[in-house]
Amino acid sequence: MASDQMTQQDPRTQFKGSSAEPEQEEIGHESRMARKPDYGLETYRGSGRLAGKAALITGGDSGIGRAVALAFAREGADVLIAHLPEEEEDAQETLRAVREAGRRGLNAPGDIREEAYCGALIQRAFDEFGHLDVLVNNAAYQMSHEGIADLPAEEFDRTFRTNVYAMYYLCKAALPRMREGGTIINTASIQAYKPTPALLAYAATKGAIVTFSKALAQDAITRGIRVNVVAPGPVWTPLMPATTPPEQVAQHGSSTPIGRTAQPAELAPVYVFLASQESSYVIGEVIGVTGGTPLP
Repeated sequence: MASDQMTQQDPRTQFKGSSAEPEQEEIGHESRMARKPDYGLETYRGSGRLAGKAALITGGDSGIGRAVALAFAREGADVLIAHLPEEEEDAQETLRAVREAGRRGLNAPGDIREEAYCGALIQRAFDEFGHLDVLVNNAAYQMSHEGIADLPAEEFDRTFRTNVYAMYYLCKAALPRMREGGTIINTASIQAYKPTPALLAYAATKGAIVTFSKALAQDAITRGIRVNVVAPGPVWTPLMPATTPPEQVAQHGSSTPIGRTAQPAELAPVYVFLASQESSYVIGEVIGVTGGTPLP
């Protein structure tokens, strides 16, 4: 999975590095970051664990989604990524990595807040691949505020529609059509368990994702489909410079026991595990990737 250069390293310093990071608009772009996230391009080695599978990944243009798309492709899966139209440049970099792995890589720009678009995404997967084996609900929206008085109702609504409603729309459309042995992986956050006032809306959605997934898992397994959750801690993605005050970006992840932020490449193997038959007895679970911060 990792190259020789990545083995037996001190995890505290393995991905250390810092640079002045320019601020971005609320829709972050990986291509505009000064310190590019590591999504595994030089290090991830596949072993055929997802051979013959087809996956849909929301937010697959950058960050965790890009790392997962690359890992899935190198494990043998074809990949469809969903992203906003303005993220096309980042999406093309993801598709290039997927195709260089020898797999089919497709994208479908749009807004997952719209139920019709979510339904069209599922249909596109079946039209292109003939089946859908892995659904990764990863796209998310967040903004930082001083407190609830500073949180507009419109933004609260947007956060829930992006992070929770879209997951509901996609799961509802996909589950009846997925073949037995399929998997759904939803991305939550450490914020579901240790929420901060600055991320009130985001934290609330991540708590909802955990509860939704645990309930859905009990229904889905009667169809032979497994549902699980990944709960990351701080991860170096375009969300950081786009939604976090500049003075906090440089300190991102420093409060974790490991003392640094994660790179997307460190999350991808967990998604591969949950998508593969290696996790066949793992159902309705939350796997934390938090740099040592314990989940309750």
